[in-house]
Amino acid sequence: MNIRTLQTTPFTDQKPGTSGLRKPVTVFQKPNYLENFVQSIFDALESYKGQTLVLGGDGRYYNRTAIQTILKMAAANGFGRVKVGRGGILSTPAASCVIRQSQAFGGIILSASHNPGGPEGDFGIKYNTSNGGPAPEKVTESIYDRSKVIDTYHILEAPDVDLDKLGEFQLGSAVVEVIDPVEPYTQLMESLFDFDRIRELLTSGKFRLCVDSMHAVTGPYAKAIIEERLGAPAGTVLNGIPLEDFGGGHPDPNLVYAHDLVEVLYGTDAPDFGAASDGDGDRNMILGQRFFVTPSDSLAVLTANAHLVPGYRQGIAGVARSMPTSAAVDRVAAQAGIDCYETPTGWKFFGNLLDADKVTLCGEESFGTGSNHVREKDGLWAVLFWLNILAVRSESVEQIVRSHWQTYGRNYYSRHDYEGVDADRASELMARLGQLSPELKGKQYGQYEVDYSDNFSYTDPVDDSVSKNQGIRIGFTDGSRIVFRLSGTGTQGATLRLYVESYEPDSSKHDQDTQEALAPLIAIAEEIAQIRNFTQREAPTVIT
Repeated sequence: MNIRTLQTTPFTDQKPGTSGLRKPVTVFQKPNYLENFVQSIFDALESYKGQTLVLGGDGRYYNRTAIQTILKMAAANGFGRVKVGRGGILSTPAASCVIRQSQAFGGIILSASHNPGGPEGDFGIKYNTSNGGPAPEKVTESIYDRSKVIDTYHILEAPDVDLDKLGEFQLGSAVVEVIDPVEPYTQLMESLFDFDRIRELLTSGKFRLCVDSMHAVTGPYAKAIIEERLGAPAGTVLNGIPLEDFGGGHPDPNLVYAHDLVEVLYGTDAPDFGAASDGDGDRNMILGQRFFVTPSDSLAVLTANAHLVPGYRQGIAGVARSMPTSAAVDRVAAQAGIDCYETPTGWKFFGNLLDADKVTLCGEESFGTGSNHVREKDGLWAVLFWLNILAVRSESVEQIVRSHWQTYGRNYYSRHDYEGVDADRASELMARLGQLSPELKGKQYGQYEVDYSDNFSYTDPVDDSVSKNQGIRIGFTDGSRIVFRLSGTGTQGATLRLYVESYEPDSSKHDQDTQEALAPLIAIAEEIAQIRNFTQREAPTVIT
């Protein structure tokens, strides 16, 4: 087995986004494209010789091919051990779990999350640090800087590793350990939740649930935990076999792309509880019988009921939410007397807060919730959290949420996505808003008066790092908000996201249709931003 040092030339488009580098598969298949980025990761790191690296992905197309390349490059670059999930499988939260449990130096996760898979779909790669969380901006910037000047990469000449056989294999001077991808995560979940109480609920014959894994990575995890450990009937987990193209579907757990599950939960004889996960298992959608729980409300409900769950009975240090996420959890935190932090979008911003024990729970409006048990958002964890609450309270999902609104008020909230928009026109829209923003304070739009308008900037309370240009916020004197930002998770054109929020404390007004309740603010957003003009779209691609 020889280590080869091969010449290469840089690519100009390897800047990681909020969740690593995502591109169409065909881009990653270009000669040296994957190798350049992997070598750039290793070159940006220090003192990893002889250390342990965790490796795995969501099973999408090109996952196995990429893993074989990365194993040989990790060995050539001096890692002492690589823990890789059997079959190349590791959900993103499970990878974080393994990194933390094994005290690994870091990990490489292969996923494009909720983006479509297959030969014509997307692929992604990101680096996680020793805390199990996504690399902070200073690391991703170093990776990007290296990618712009890289001229060589190192790789071992060696046969492929058998990824389907548990055990240890020698690869040059490194040891490759093929591990069970499910069991470490399952044990962690069992330490947090009351499995006996949940099992009683799921085997009572009075409660039915439906969990859609969307042919993505959570299938094996959901089957092992929900059907095998917790006793739910076989078939409870739908689409539970991970497929390289996710069965031709779009593994995004929202009301549009998880339509099969929505039809079941809104149909006749609907089950009591429904949930869906995304491609790499870090997102979740929660449904009751003919009732959708917004991710913002879900975070607030979990926070308000954390004392019912064994792993959180000791109390909540604080909570955090991304800036576009609704302020529903802020109201819970205020009543509980704990801190609530508002961060930019991107899970990496929660890492410092979690490591410093400033927060215990955190979440984003993009169907992501999590806690200090790992350093990633965690879809199946959220499902188990909800099941634990349902088992203790013996109420329906709708009853729990409506009771929550009675106590804290309702934050009407919606996100409008304009996907695949011309990138230049989307940038023009945001640039124009940035210019208008300082002039909006005090302006009147119908019954709404602008209280503040800015381009959100965040100063990390732990390390004082500053992140600027995180989205245009327009807040009104009654607490309503509209927010505009460009997403960093797509690979085609640009995705413009509009977030609209209105707070309603009067419980007699909690039954309005969300889009109707927000209609005046949606019209104001159009008036200010001229969305139709810039996007050339008459309506959003997705409304959640």
